[in-house]
Amino acid sequence: MGGSVAPWRAPPFVEVHVPAAPITARTVEAREARLLGLGAYRPRRTVTNDEVCARIEGTDPGWVLSRSGISTRRFAGADETVVVMAAQAAGDALAAAGLAAGQIDAVLVATMSPDTVCPQVSTRVAALLGVTAPAMDLGAACSGFCYGLELAASLVRGGTAQHVLLVGVERMSDLLDPTDRGTAFLFGDGAGAVVVGPSAAPGVGPVAWGSDGANAELIVHGPSGSGTDEQVPGLRMQGPAVFRWASTQIAPLAEKALATAGVGVGDLDAFVPHQANNRITDALVRALALSERTVVARDVVTTGNTSAASVPLAMHALLTDGTARPGDLALLAGFGAGLTYAAQVVALPGVGS
Repeated sequence: MGGSVAPWRAPPFVEVHVPAAPITARTVEAREARLLGLGAYRPRRTVTNDEVCARIEGTDPGWVLSRSGISTRRFAGADETVVVMAAQAAGDALAAAGLAAGQIDAVLVATMSPDTVCPQVSTRVAALLGVTAPAMDLGAACSGFCYGLELAASLVRGGTAQHVLLVGVERMSDLLDPTDRGTAFLFGDGAGAVVVGPSAAPGVGPVAWGSDGANAELIVHGPSGSGTDEQVPGLRMQGPAVFRWASTQIAPLAEKALATAGVGVGDLDAFVPHQANNRITDALVRALALSERTVVARDVVTTGNTSAASVPLAMHALLTDGTARPGDLALLAGFGAGLTYAAQVVALPGVGS
């Protein structure tokens, strides 16, 4: 076992480029990653509980508010496609970071509501921005942004990319059965984007993440029932089971993210959970025993559940209303269909217009 290993030889018909130095000898500069800029896009149309409940038999607007904490949500118009919304949010993020499109080395788009599977949303967003860097879509539903953030930060830390554009965008209204009492009032549309780049000090903590495919049937997309009038495709959710899962499983995940980042609960300036509903957020706040000084994102009240766009939109709301500031320490947590989950600690970025 102590002898030398013979070098790998390519077949004679394959032309091989030999680097000037072995890959093992290449020096990669050690660096950290941080959020350099944040942008958002919220569709023009505001939809009230009264409007939503008019199509859900036996559902009262007051019940929706008490059950979810949601008073309004945004629905995208015909011209507000996933690509358009993503590009608008991305442009704001670039402006906030003070970067030009040509400085982006990779584009990641997290979405569960693409208008087409092929071509991908990410390549079309990149084209609108004038970016020719690698681009790809990510499918992790409501955890998509947090999953994407770990991938973006890893690309930067490893030296593969200097700057990565990450977008979370959804047109959840396209996936809904407007008559379904379990989901129709919960979801909305929108986009949030960040630029992730190098930093001398840590700005994105280690991720705590995973999946629970054994419970994948708790959130599915498909027709309901067996009657002729009930064969409407849409998002279906076992609400009570999802609530129990999220309210018991996400707090330990968040605690792991805090521990790996070397941060205590009392150090947090902000908590930005996926905006599923206010009852889940309340349960997580209690379980984590957050300090009174920690601001808790409640963007769900006026935006609804926007899946992969939820966390960046909630960050944007805190920063634009002044309840949080760039540089503040925030705990992010995404969780949802799949089931998927992820959490990490970040230093909040500056925001675009």
